[in-house]
Amino acid sequence: MERSRPFARRRPLVTLLTAAALAASGTTALTSAARAADADLARNGGFESGLDGWTCTAGTTVTSPVHGGTAALKATPAGADNARCSQTVTVKPDSQYTLTGHVRGTYVYLGASGTGTTDVSTWAQSAPDWQQLTTTFRTGPSTTRVTIYTHGWYGTGAYHADDISLTGPGGETGQPPAPPTGLTTGSVTSSTVALSWPPVPGATSYAVYRDGTKVRTVTGTSTTVTGLTPSTAYAFQITAVNDAGESARSATVTATTAEQSDGGGSDLPAHALVGYLHASFANGSGYTRLADVPDSWDIIDLAFGEPTSVTSGDIRFERCPVTECPNVESDAEFKAAIEAKQAAGKKVLISIGGQNGQVQLTTTAARDKFVSSVSAIIDEYGLDGLDIDFEGHSLSLNADDTDFKNPTTPVIVNLISALKTLKAKYGDDFVLTMAPETFFVQLGYQYYGTGKWGGQDPRAGAYLPVIHALRDDLTLLHVQDYNSGPIMGLDNQYHSMGGADFHIAMTDMLLTGFPVAGDAANVFPPLRPDQVAIGMPASTNAGNGHVPPAEVNKALNCLTKKTDCGSYATHGTWPALRGLMTWSINWDRYSNWEFQKNFDAYFG
Repeated sequence: MERSRPFARRRPLVTLLTAAALAASGTTALTSAARAADADLARNGGFESGLDGWTCTAGTTVTSPVHGGTAALKATPAGADNARCSQTVTVKPDSQYTLTGHVRGTYVYLGASGTGTTDVSTWAQSAPDWQQLTTTFRTGPSTTRVTIYTHGWYGTGAYHADDISLTGPGGETGQPPAPPTGLTTGSVTSSTVALSWPPVPGATSYAVYRDGTKVRTVTGTSTTVTGLTPSTAYAFQITAVNDAGESARSATVTATTAEQSDGGGSDLPAHALVGYLHASFANGSGYTRLADVPDSWDIIDLAFGEPTSVTSGDIRFERCPVTECPNVESDAEFKAAIEAKQAAGKKVLISIGGQNGQVQLTTTAARDKFVSSVSAIIDEYGLDGLDIDFEGHSLSLNADDTDFKNPTTPVIVNLISALKTLKAKYGDDFVLTMAPETFFVQLGYQYYGTGKWGGQDPRAGAYLPVIHALRDDLTLLHVQDYNSGPIMGLDNQYHSMGGADFHIAMTDMLLTGFPVAGDAANVFPPLRPDQVAIGMPASTNAGNGHVPPAEVNKALNCLTKKTDCGSYATHGTWPALRGLMTWSINWDRYSNWEFQKNFDAYFG
């Protein structure tokens, strides 16, 4: 999926001069720096634990170049995002602090805000190699928390930061909050229980216990506990948490889950509309609040969860910052909107990957981290499931991996294992969807991996083993029938984007099945029609391959009624075809909801 951004802004000279003046005023040395009683208060300043402790708009960790240890931060400004990474630290009022860090790149900033006196920053205009930045500040008489940060500048490329420290006296953490009261249960399904409670003064988060075991920590005053067993009684408690510690547990409430349902897709409508919502970034389409998404959308994919590094398996979901999305809702409003959509029968999923989120589960450690980090996102927001949108070089096949039914390539095997683990953890209600590109699926009719004699792109058909292994657990496959080159159909003719013919041919392949790499003895079996939706761009702005509503309807007519088929002869008629997917909800809103309105009119 593309996530295009506005043109980069150029830094005006007056701003540079102002920044330089601020830097100069903030670099006065301490008269007694690094006193014996002082400590480094920055958490994970060397980024050895990924982005733990940091909140980044566009950051990841890398193993080269590094200043010290084995990791460093790499962050890439783009459009209106300066790639800020920050953390909030507990400090002592009316005290002196020194902030230092090492940076590489052009226009790299290090600073502190919320000091209660004068916020400070320092910067390197050009640092082709590691350069140390240092600034100092004094906290105000009532300041107990300060935010330290680093960022780049618009349109100037990636920067690196490492070994960031904040030296000074540690702050008083005070007392833990009082125990929460008023814990109640809400909606209950076969695998989930919704909980809510009144806020506790002084609490910064809440720990949720199920049958005496802590299962998650949340910042709001509601959550949905997932992954439960049908027809089972559970006991829940919560505690309030702040910097000083955890309160005693609340009174216990109990809930019994409902009976087993028929599966993750059974309660979808016969014909479903699926769309991606730009939840972690903004671009030319603008930011759309989740609560403002019309009821026509049956599955809403939150774009995107992305890894801390390509091979870490550590997936993070960062909501769009207010600097980039001025109309972004609060976390509490966002979670309330999720619950409202679910109450209306909609499914809200986290989509992993996208154009910028390369994910390669090369090791079992990365596989396990993928499972735990994705589970944390699902649990934090009470989501219904997961969409796999691996693109680029996330999936490719080793040269000796030639059988899609028995894959051996680690990134393939580990992804299959991770998805099966997540499905087993959350049960049959768990919604699993995939959004591969045609290169990774239908191209497999001609080419699979590097081929018998080598020399082919190892990514060709690389999604086929994943789809095949998960076909019994898969709710929906919606291949991206856009941003694609010509693909050979089952008629052995090449089909190109731009009309109904392309969508008909690509979808017919999924519903008919096809020999992989031309091998009649190695056939990819057809999917059920209720497992398939057609992926299309919402508008000409959204991606290459957009077709007007009339062409959309021709494709649907051909596949579900065998009319308007044009030159391509399908191998069947599938009235149970699930529906349509589009990139994206935001782009459809930008185009006055043309895609959604046509879907509503067609399926009534």
